[in-house]
Parts: sequence; C-alpha cells; structure tokens
Amino acid sequence: MSENRETGAATGAILALMDLDDDACYRALSMRDARLDGKIFVGVRTTGIYCRPICPARTPLRRNVTFYASAAAAQEAGFRPCLRCRPETSPDLGAWRGSSNTVARALAMIEDGALDAGDVEGLADRLGVGGRQLRRLFKQHLGASPVAVAQTRRVLLAKQLICDTTLPMAEVALAAGFGSVRRFNETFQQLYARAPAELRRRQRPEVSAEDGGGVVLRLAYRAPYDWAGMLDFLALRAVPGVEAVSGGRYRRTLSVDGTAGLVTVGPGPGETLEVCAQFPRLQVLPQVIARVRRVFDLGADPAQVNAHLSLDPHLAPLVAQRPGLRAPGAWDGFELAVRAVLGQQITVAGARALAGRLAAEHGEVLPAALAGEGLSLLFPTPQALARIDPETLPMPRARGRALVGLAAAAAADPDLFAPRGSLEGAVARLKALPGIGEWTAQYIALRQMREPDAFPHGDIGLMRAMAGPDGQRPSAAELLARAEAWRPWRAYGALHLWASEGLAPTAETPTLLEVSHDQDAA
Repeated sequence: MSENRETGAATGAILALMDLDDDACYRALSMRDARLDGKIFVGVRTTGIYCRPICPARTPLRRNVTFYASAAAAQEAGFRPCLRCRPETSPDLGAWRGSSNTVARALAMIEDGALDAGDVEGLADRLGVGGRQLRRLFKQHLGASPVAVAQTRRVLLAKQLICDTTLPMAEVALAAGFGSVRRFNETFQQLYARAPAELRRRQRPEVSAEDGGGVVLRLAYRAPYDWAGMLDFLALRAVPGVEAVSGGRYRRTLSVDGTAGLVTVGPGPGETLEVCAQFPRLQVLPQVIARVRRVFDLGADPAQVNAHLSLDPHLAPLVAQRPGLRAPGAWDGFELAVRAVLGQQITVAGARALAGRLAAEHGEVLPAALAGEGLSLLFPTPQALARIDPETLPMPRARGRALVGLAAAAAADPDLFAPRGSLEGAVARLKALPGIGEWTAQYIALRQMREPDAFPHGDIGLMRAMAGPDGQRPSAAELLARAEAWRPWRAYGALHLWASEGLAPTAETPTLLEVSHDQDAA
C-alpha cells in the first residue's frame, strides 16, 4: 500500500487542470474551503485515509498529505474513505472540469452502467477513441482508470446506503451494483478493515425496500440551486399520467431495464435533494440515481459557469438575477425526442396534451402496487410507437410519419441517444433521423446528452432576447458568432436568455424549449 501511495503522489500534477498547485490546495484545506468540495480529495499518509477539503478533523501537516483530483484516484492509491467527512456525500463534479469532453461523456456512461456488463474497450469504442487513449485521458484528468472510477462509485454508493438507510445488507449489495453479497463483504472488509454492518453509526431495525416505501437518498449539489425554476420547468411539461408536480416535489413513473417504478424528488436538508426510488429490482438503483443527477443537473458548478458567462455584458445581469439556474436534463432520450417532435410549431401545453394521449393509448399501465396520486402510465417504448399507423395519429401526416420512423430507429439502436463522440458528431447523427433538424438535435444534445456547449442558435426566442436597444434582432449566424465567447457553456447562456424572456412560466408562449423551429417534420 505504501508503494501505491508514493506512486499516487505524482497525481498532484493533475490539479494543474484547475489552476491549483499543492500549496494552494493545502491552504484551501486549512481554511475548510467548501468551494473545492468535490473537486479535490486529500490523502493523509499517516492515517491511510482520504478526506474532503471540508473535513472537520484536525488539519494534517503539509508533508503528510497528497491531493487527488477524484475519489477514485485516492482510493486507487490505497487510501480508504474518511468516516467523518464521508466522501460519498460530496457534490459530484467529476464531469465538470471542462478539460476533457471525452472524459465527461465517459463518466456519464459509466454512471448509466456502461462498465457493469461491458468493458473499457467497448466504452472507448462508443466514444470514438481507443481503449488506451481513454485510459490515458482518465489518468490525466481524474488520476484513475475507468474501472477504478466505476468501482469507487459502487463502493461509495454502498457506503451511503449503509449510513443513510435501514436496508438489509443483502439489499445494499444489490442496490449498489455488487454481483454478490460475498463480493460486497470482501470489498468492505478490505477497504475499511471491518464488516459493512459495523459502519452503521446507529443500530436500527432493518427495513426492506419493499416494506419501507422504497429507497430514500440525499444527493448533494453545489449551491446556489434554483429549485423553484427547475420545478416550474418540469411542471409546465409534465405528461398527464406519467409526471406530476405538487407540494414542492416532482414525481414520475420510469422504466429502467424493463423494471417499472416511481421516482420522487424534492428539496432535502442543506444543499441536497431528497430522492425516493420505488423499484421492485434494487439492481436498477445506480441507473435511477444517474438519471436523477442528469435531469436535475446535480453535477454543475454554477460558480464556474456564472463567472465565465458574466464576462458578456448582455448575460451578466441575467446571471446575477438567476445564479442558481440549472440545465434540466431528460429521463430518456427517446422520450425527449418524441416530445420535441410533438412540440414542433405548437405550444408546450399542446405538446404535453399530445404526449399524454400517446401515453394513454400506447404506454404500459403501471403495476397497481405503485400507481396512485395521478400516476398510472409509463411513457410508450420505441417498439410500441414503431407499430403505430402514422395515418391514425392526431397530427400532420408528415410529422406522424417522422415520429413512427424515429421510433423504429430507436428500437433498432438502444444507444441512439447515448453521449458518444463529439457534440458536432452527435448533432450530425441526430439530424439524420426522421423529423430531427438542427434545433431539435441541439436541444436533445443539451438535455439528454448533457452537452454543456449545445446551442440551438436558430431559436426565435434566443434571437429576440439578444435584440439591441433599437429592437433589432441578430440573425442566427450573428447569434452563433456572438455565443462563441460563451464556450464551453453555451447551453447555460441559452437557458439564461430563455429565462429572461419569461418563457418558462407560460404555456401559451409558442417559442418555448420544447417547441422546435425545424421545418423538416412540419
């Protein structure tokens, strides 16, 4: 282990990507600087423990610490997670370093389970790079291999479930993605030098997920967070029978790997969102959590984004007005694409009604044990919509044919909307699909693929928001040129402009996010 720690000392150079050297990191550690929470982890050689920079323990001597760019790097170097500051509860900012889009996309795919049944070579192939190149990028930017990152995520999720729930240990093992309880016990014995059950601070009666109403977890984010704005956005687009917003919380039905369930998300204590996942198969929990992070943009670093966008004099006051603005993600790429096609040239309210009708006629019914409070349907699968006669759909024939063609393409390729390759490549691939033009492709890249630089520059609302004092709007080409300075956060620039136009609260406004300005499906 000591040899690994000496080797790990070299990873301090990784921090150069954040313009921080080891001395600056040590000063941040000494001041318990929360701004670096989730961005650096501190390995203490005298104890063999790695901590967050906000750990309440006594600050170790400078000569006894090594700084790492990820929890996986610290763990791979032989350190074990601190039981006081609990690295598993830190904000997940690994994908927001802005230094490697390939690493960011790979992290998103790992969260979605890409390495659970696959290998690094398969992951690299989906990203359009070689396996050796992907390993090199991970070492350069995160200080750990892709496999180590996946294993660390699994261990830290299990640790959080142990500490924050009353699930039996066998269910914790399944929910965290371990293949067997034996492997789960061995991993924790090796890492923590104790059995998993001994990590529970309080001995409470164990309650199965089936008996206790699901699994409840708190996911951290970096403040500020505009929860009201996020909820307004989702409420406006909530598909009847599939989604609902009430009491300051969002609820929806969801199918993950063929397992139907319910997800409820609301504000938690401190800088967290509280998530309740009710699924009969606990093995899907990691994917559910990954989707929650994506939809609610929990990996964002608003300080970094805001500082960059505020350099533009037009965006600066908008950023100041909404510093906690997030980029809402999507639960499912196919669902988002269908909703975007449905919304072409009609209002958000009209698109929502159409989506509800599709769900009622072609979506599966939620099991009776889960249904209630207005939620009873799953959004239709690609296979179900691909069987529809487009002539029977309540929309223009060309758009109906485009929707059915899109469903057929998604049914043939389950990874059709996965984040792979470059933004430009993703947009080109999407535009080749029926009914998808530039605007819709950029919109899908923004919400589903989590591309922070996606930018639907042909949007009328964006051009109107950027009008000069004389009311003159820029052309699409002029807007694209102006937004060049916003890279790599153009998606957030677009969201600030949309918000400034007051587009989110009113269902009657025709140029909302879900309303495509593409003419190819009209």
